[in-house]
Amino acid sequence: MDRLPEPPSRAQVRGTLVHAVLEALFARPAAQRTPGVARELLGPCWDALAAAWPETATLFEGPQEQALWLDSAAALLDAYFTMEDPAAVPVTAVENRIETELTGPGGPVPLRGILDRLDEGPDGSLRVVDYKTGSTPGDGFEGAVLFQLKFYALAVLLARGRMPDELRMLYLADRTVLTYRPDEAELHRFGRLLDALWTAIGRAAPGGDFRPNRGPACRTCDHRERCPAWGGVPPPYPGWPGDAAAPTGGA
Repeated sequence: MDRLPEPPSRAQVRGTLVHAVLEALFARPAAQRTPGVARELLGPCWDALAAAWPETATLFEGPQEQALWLDSAAALLDAYFTMEDPAAVPVTAVENRIETELTGPGGPVPLRGILDRLDEGPDGSLRVVDYKTGSTPGDGFEGAVLFQLKFYALAVLLARGRMPDELRMLYLADRTVLTYRPDEAELHRFGRLLDALWTAIGRAAPGGDFRPNRGPACRTCDHRERCPAWGGVPPPYPGWPGDAAAPTGGA
């Protein structure tokens, strides 16, 4: 809402780059989805990303440092191929934007998100796949992961009228796969939670009554100096932009 500038980190940009390469890879015929093609796509995808995101120019001291960083992105792509065979994936959509609406007791709740990949099997089964270029989350982050998985599952159910059979997170850094098979009754309970959260946001938003809470994510936050929980002073409240801040499923 405040739209405070946030400098990109190397990890953030690397994640965006790996996602771009995998998106381009799945645009190829199945037989061309190979490690060699993925590495060939890395350079052009980086050039396009750097051109669209000028702030990345400040990330590296020189060409050698940038080359080492690109090697780390290539290593994540190599790791991906040890986790599944993209040639055998029944992909139906990549970077698929979902916009739908949950009808709750408190009124409509807009849901927005982008699915890294949606697969549809020969039997019509749906699978949502999300790539994570970091490591498997440690203590304190399990709830956030489950929240994201349920959010995706509910968004697919509402947008397509069909339950996704499986949601899968691929953590490329440590080659770990987390799988979630949703239950429809559980998703409807989760929908009631989202409705309650949206109602609470609607009450707090007009006056900007958002109270900070310290948590594990504070360790890497760029805005601690402005956060009251850390003795900072936030900028003037810009006002409530209606549903522009609709709940999203994250990246």
